[in-house]
Amino acid sequence: MQDWLTMTACDLGRGIGMGQIDPEELTEVYLAAIDAHPHRDRIYARVTHDRARAEARAAKERAAQGLRRSLLDGVPISWKDLFDTAGIGTEAGSALLRGRVPENDATVLRNATSMGAVCLGKTHMSELAFSGLGLNPVTATPPCVNDEKAVPGGSSSGAAASVAFGLAACGIGSDTGGSVRIPAAWNDLVGLKTTSGRLSLEGVVPLCLRFDTVGPLARSVEDAAQMLALLGGGTPADLRGASLKGRRFADLQTIAQDDLRDAPRQAYAEALDRLRDAGAEIVPLEVPELAEAMGLSGVLSTTEAYGLWRDVIEANAEAMYPEILERFRAGKGHSGPDYVAAWSRLKACRSVWDAATAGFDAVLAPTAPILPPDLDRLMNDHDYYVTENLLALRNTRIGNLMGLAALSLPTSTPSCGLMMLGYPGSEEALLRLGAAAEVVLT
Repeated sequence: MQDWLTMTACDLGRGIGMGQIDPEELTEVYLAAIDAHPHRDRIYARVTHDRARAEARAAKERAAQGLRRSLLDGVPISWKDLFDTAGIGTEAGSALLRGRVPENDATVLRNATSMGAVCLGKTHMSELAFSGLGLNPVTATPPCVNDEKAVPGGSSSGAAASVAFGLAACGIGSDTGGSVRIPAAWNDLVGLKTTSGRLSLEGVVPLCLRFDTVGPLARSVEDAAQMLALLGGGTPADLRGASLKGRRFADLQTIAQDDLRDAPRQAYAEALDRLRDAGAEIVPLEVPELAEAMGLSGVLSTTEAYGLWRDVIEANAEAMYPEILERFRAGKGHSGPDYVAAWSRLKACRSVWDAATAGFDAVLAPTAPILPPDLDRLMNDHDYYVTENLLALRNTRIGNLMGLAALSLPTSTPSCGLMMLGYPGSEEALLRLGAAAEVVLT
């Protein structure tokens, strides 16, 4: 049964389908592991024992009757603490929302539950999802699986830690500038950023509605594909026969490879070599207009974030972690015309990107240019915090700014991910590429 804590979600689901795994026993194994774990309260904000047991019991009954609703029916997963859960606190990692208990489940949670997913609980996150580091002195900072003195990446920090430490078979997070992919990369997981609008944001505590997306952090590409289908109520991508032979990838040079630290640089070079050995063609690509798009990010993200949260923040600003408060308040400095003009320019940059990448199956880049930063130093060195936070999200932000689907895959180097940037709405095609790539990367 201990092996259940490290199996992929899909393998657990297959075990349930073959009668080899009892969903109730499986859920009890996970709940016991959570409650006994030394980092339990750093990873989970709330564990939903009663809900998980009731859902597992229903999954067991369906399995006995041959009425399973999906491959993942009966599989326990975790939810970032910005997905509304009926009757259960949802506070988005912030004292500003302390005691907030929604009446209904978020749509994506309701969709997953209806297909049999078992809700283990709510995981810690960066405050109001506005940091790529995963540091949160207000509630809790989860550990990184590869270095417990380092941050795990954010803002879906607990989502990643729950899976990496064997306390959930899959975690559901959100990605506004890299918040699924960074913690996935730093904890050696698969992270899928969906296209804006692909999955419902109803019942999801917002940061920037025009960039917010929902996505899974998983142990395999197959798990990510199955979870995407559950979250959206669709059909899972068919990953059978996925191959890299004859696939054409762009090796993004602009911005994405500036100031790479040694480990990410070496890991990325080795990953590209493995893809080439598997039959992929990889071509260097420059897109100079990305520099302008990246310069627009501050106007677009901080203006919308502060606009959404200004009244709540300013009514109780002292309750916030100062570094996050400073990021939100940066939105004060931009006018309405600044914001409208920035969106107009970003759309022009997206058109250039679309033309430049049209001949490729996907664009490749290191998921993050840095390794997980030291937690204590982040707490005590403001300049270090600012530098590392901006670098952490730099590469992933490209996918959000360009409006793309994106996938981070683990490499053979700990805490170093390979990012694939696909076309808007191309999740299924991207997952097929990812399934072929993961075979040769790890």
